[in-house]
Amino acid sequence: MELRHLRYFTAVVKWKGYREASRRLHIAQPAISQTVADLEQELGLKLFSRIRRRAELTPEGEIFYEEAVRTLEQAESAIETARRAAKGEIGKLSIGFIGSATYTFLPELLRSYKARYPGVKVTLLELSPFDQDTALDSGLIDIGFTRPLSAERRKTYTSLCLYRDQMLAVLPASRKVKTKSVRVADLAHERFVLFYHKAASGLHDAVIGMCNEAGFSPLVEHESDRAQTVLSLVEAEQGVSIVPASVRNLWTKGVRFYPLQPDNVRIALVAAWKREAPSVALSAFIELVKANAAHIRKKTELV
Repeated sequence: MELRHLRYFTAVVKWKGYREASRRLHIAQPAISQTVADLEQELGLKLFSRIRRRAELTPEGEIFYEEAVRTLEQAESAIETARRAAKGEIGKLSIGFIGSATYTFLPELLRSYKARYPGVKVTLLELSPFDQDTALDSGLIDIGFTRPLSAERRKTYTSLCLYRDQMLAVLPASRKVKTKSVRVADLAHERFVLFYHKAASGLHDAVIGMCNEAGFSPLVEHESDRAQTVLSLVEAEQGVSIVPASVRNLWTKGVRFYPLQPDNVRIALVAAWKREAPSVALSAFIELVKANAAHIRKKTELV
């Protein structure tokens, strides 16, 4: 049975006969008659009782007609849904992000995307770079705003650098610092609060590298996978930290941020997604990110 059988059958019922159905559908009457006859043969029952050259529905024909109309409506709905999905008007999009690093641009980006594609269901997941890697691999997220990918992951994923973040020292507000900047070497005897290496290996290694360049290995007192926790521990005078400047978006009165000397390290934020053909919803979001990349960089990078 094909949808064509149902369309011809319901047309005969709707327009009360084969002749009018033929005229409305622009199909030869014998073709319609044969198609309905084939349908009756497949079903093993009579849909019409032909009395006085009129096609009257049999009782079973009336029941079948209701189901046929419902089936055709569902088919049309499915076709329309597929067409809308092909245009990117509906679908699903899951985004992973680092909260502090995307605070200045992600809400605006999402508003713009939803204004264009209101039928797409967008899910947001705040995840560390490590967790974003896992989520991308499993398909839990479609795109991630994360730290630079390893050489191995670049074989599977495409990435776009959005901006490069300056690194800042974070000290408790109770600490009286007379200078406007802090020398990395002056932190040699401090206890440190850092991001877990596993959660954000690139950032962790960058901080360790800065300290090593200054001639010391940092004494790591605490580690966390959340920037807010790092700031809270510094505020509680459990140590000092070196963080990307975007962490200031989680500003708290209990800490102070200072430019570092030397100021020669930047940590990048990238958008990353699988190289394989993306969905229409994801493609549209990627294009929006690319179109706004310069604007994002201008809003977030410190000169």
